[in-house]
Amino acid sequence: MKPTLVVMVKVPQPGRVKTRLGQDIGMTSAAWWFRHQVRSLLRRINDPRWEIILSVTPDVAGMQARTWPSQFKRWPQGNGNLGDRIVRMLRRVAGPVCVIGADVPGITSVRVAEAFAKLGQNNAVFGPAFDGGYWLIGVKAGNRCRPNMLASVRWSTEYAMDDSVLAFGSQRIAYVSTLLDVDTVQDLA
Repeated sequence: MKPTLVVMVKVPQPGRVKTRLGQDIGMTSAAWWFRHQVRSLLRRINDPRWEIILSVTPDVAGMQARTWPSQFKRWPQGNGNLGDRIVRMLRRVAGPVCVIGADVPGITSVRVAEAFAKLGQNNAVFGPAFDGGYWLIGVKAGNRCRPNMLASVRWSTEYAMDDSVLAFGSQRIAYVSTLLDVDTVQDLA
């Protein structure tokens, strides 16, 4: 079964995307950065070894937006917090699936391939971020994820990855490279 790579994206509207970065450089500049970051990311990770799905928000605008290349399938993220939306994407795929954020310039097809390879011997894989969160979460069988398994995660804190790992209990978990996600102007440097 061909693995699936889900990329979480927002329609790049000023004031609705990368708002912490926008506080530093302006909301229009932050939206512009995000739009170009996502386009660059999609070029870097487009690979015949996996299918790419764009998980879009807001649901209606994201499904209709001409911002992203039309060659990629789109799924609406739906309601709920980040954990609800991630688990929803993981559960939509029976086989190997990884979900990534779109605001991490260091993601490449080599790093994605490494994550899928780690799922061969493990039930889950994480790509840590330097701030305590993560840029990638993957599972060998998405349909085995519980609907509320990430409900206790303290999002946007240094505990986000640790809380998420705890949700997997005694399952075998692997890790790939730690990368920087861009939230502030200091991260851009």
